[in-house]
Parts: sequence; C-alpha cells; structure tokens
Amino acid sequence: MRPWLGAVLAAALVAASLVPAVTARAAEARTVLPLGRAVGIKLFSDGVMVVGFSEVAGETGSSAPARDCGLREGDIITHINREEVDSIEEVQSVLQAVGGAPMSIRAVRDDKTVQLTAQAVQCGSDGQYKLGAWIRDSMAGIGTLTFCDPETGCFGALGHGISDVDTAKLMPLQSGALLYSEVTDVQKGEKGAPGELHGAFQTQRELGQLSANTAGGVFGTLTDKSLLQGLEPVPVASRGEVRTGEATILSNIAGDQVEEYTVEIVHLYPANDSDTRNLMLKVTDPRLLEATGGIVQGMSGSPILQNGKLVGAVTHVLVNDPTQGYGILAETMLSQAETAMGENA
Repeated sequence: MRPWLGAVLAAALVAASLVPAVTARAAEARTVLPLGRAVGIKLFSDGVMVVGFSEVAGETGSSAPARDCGLREGDIITHINREEVDSIEEVQSVLQAVGGAPMSIRAVRDDKTVQLTAQAVQCGSDGQYKLGAWIRDSMAGIGTLTFCDPETGCFGALGHGISDVDTAKLMPLQSGALLYSEVTDVQKGEKGAPGELHGAFQTQRELGQLSANTAGGVFGTLTDKSLLQGLEPVPVASRGEVRTGEATILSNIAGDQVEEYTVEIVHLYPANDSDTRNLMLKVTDPRLLEATGGIVQGMSGSPILQNGKLVGAVTHVLVNDPTQGYGILAETMLSQAETAMGENA
C-alpha cells in the first residue's frame, strides 16, 4: 500500500453531498475534533488517467495510436464514441467493440476538454485491440485524518490532494472511501531517503465516504464514529493566531494508537492562494525521532496543535532533512473545502 505525503521535496497522496457545515462557517470561530488517526484511503477516478504510452505490435509493424492521436500523459479520458468510461475494464470493452474502426476520444486536459480521433491496433500476440496507453482508474494508500466536525461528521485528511504517482496530476474523484487501518511498521527516514508508514487495511470496514479531492486535502463524511470516542473538540486557529515556536502534532505510528509529539514551528509563509505550504516545522520529540527519524510518508494530515487550538496539518517532508517538513494551515484546508463545495454545488 502506498503512503501519501504529497510531493517529497528536496530541501535544498467534490460531490454536492459534502456537508455545507464543514465550509460555510470557515470564516467563523468554530471547533473540531483533532484526530491524527492513520486510515486507508481508496479513490476511484472520474474517467481514466493516461500515465504512459507503449508500442502495439500489429500485423504491419509497431505503433502507438494513443500517442500518435495527440493524447498526453495526465489526460483524463472520459468518453470513447460518446460512451462514458470510468474504469480500465470499460475502456477495454469499448475498444474490442469498436475494433479497428476510427473512434472519437474525449479527454480532460488542464481543466479543458479536448476531442481526438484514434484507431486501435489489433495486437498480434493476443488478438486484442489496443491503443498503446497505460491508464489508471483508482488508487489506494495510507494517510492521516486531520479533523472531524463533531456536529456533522465531516472530515478533512492528508492536507494535500491525492495525485497520480506517475504524472503528479490531481486524480479526479468519482468516489472513494476511508478504511479502517493499523500501522504495521515504519521505514525510518534518513537524509536523502524519506521513510514511510506501512499499514494493513480492513477492506470490509469502511469508516466514511470521500466527497472532494483538492490541493488542500481530501474531504468527506464519517459514517463510523468509533474513531471519535473520547475526543474533545478544540478551536480552529486563524492565520493571525499561529506563531513560530513550540507546538505538538498528533500522529499514529504504531498499531491504532495516536500519540502527541513535540515539534517547533520554525517559519510561517505569507498568504499565497497558489501554494498550500503555509508553514515549516521541525520535529523535536526524541521518541518520534527515534521511531521514525522525523516526518515520514503516511504522516501527512497529522494535526498540528498550538495553545490549545488546531493550527494545521503536516503535509511534506524535506528529503535531505527528515526532521523538517511543511504544513498547511487549518484555515487553508477549510478554504479549499469551501472552494470545492462551491464548484461542485
């Protein structure tokens, strides 16, 4: 299973059903439950993403119809000959039905629709018609729940979006779910080699449904409230309330136990709508440094607390110094959720 921590950085992983209460009160003083619990996350894409190309060996030689017709890595194929496709199996079925006849391909590229014409090639080895495109329709991995609204059950997690590992493009969400997970072991982070959490999913135990995959996190609604037992709500800090200095994070690095660890917020960045890296933090807790080396992949979403308030979530690790990483402000996460809700209402 793939841990999500966003893009690992050199230091020099929405439908209208998203409950409006998560976002509508973003500008108001409010309280949430900070979690820090590791969960499995599975996501099914809206369309299929092109992640690479290959040659198809046909009777008259090799060719790559997908590349030759103008498809690019990162394109999201949504329709073939007006038939909607959301899975690899659906694409394969349509290709066999169309055969070697010309076909119309509708795809989304950088939020714009493109229309292309292609012609599949019959593979000489198995007789199947193929376009010569590697495609992906789903992803799964381990990440950390950041907060939950105690009134509505709506949650925010990861602090960054779920992006395709090959193209780094944000995966368009059709549906997705949270799964109960336990951390089985940790690959410790070292300079030049980020570590990661390893976890085991319980595929039959869904905790909630995803509603939005945004640059500032994934959002949805918990249906299993067992993770909330015994938790106390805390206020959400505004940007102006966050200070450099001592803070803590909540993280789950073994089994299903959430522990609090000391960190230091070493830098706050100016507001920038195009960047969700709002702060830099450094792990100072000897226990966490001994167990993980600092921040590892899979800890993204770990809540950051300061002065009794939720100020943000861990998002990225510095590849040359695993004791340090970036974080997103809780205020920014709520803003991202509000934007997603407005676009998909």
